[in-house]
Order: sequence, then C-alpha cells, then structure tokens
Amino acid sequence: MSEGVGSCRADVWLWRARFFKTRTLAAKVCEEGRVRLTRAGAESRLDKSARPVKVGDELVFALGGRLTAVRVEALGERRGPPAEARSLYSPLEKS
Repeated sequence: MSEGVGSCRADVWLWRARFFKTRTLAAKVCEEGRVRLTRAGAESRLDKSARPVKVGDELVFALGGRLTAVRVEALGERRGPPAEARSLYSPLEKS
C-alpha cells in the first residue's frame, strides 16, 4: 500500500471508528465531498475516499441529521468492538 505509516485512508478510518456500517458507505460519503478535514489549521473537503487521515486531524460530517465533529486520536488496526472504536477519536466541542 502507498499509505504512510502514520496515516490511514479516510473511508477505512470512518468505518473502523464505527461511524458507518460499511466501508462502501463511508467511501460514498467521502466521494460526495460530505466530509471536512482540518489539518494544521487548513480546512478542506475530502473528495476521494483514499485521502489520508492522520492522528490530530479533525473531521466534520453529517450523521443521522446532525453534524459530527471529532479529532482523530488513533488509526486502529481493525474494526473492533464499540469500546475500541470510541478510543480512535474524541468528540469536539460545538462552538
């Protein structure tokens, strides 16, 4: 794979963190530009599911009719149980 050691595909991370039931659905949301990524103060929309996500990045996306804002805390190795998935991110305060 061409991913760096400290990064993970956006669709894979969203699926591992259990925001989406399938990786295909996570990829579709990314491809439609419905995920915003903030890295080092620069905000951009993800336009491809293969875009890398790194620890410290902030993601904002709509889920269930609500905006969800999270900070990536870990990349994970697999799609594990919910408790493991919650350790991959921390929720951001709404401002």
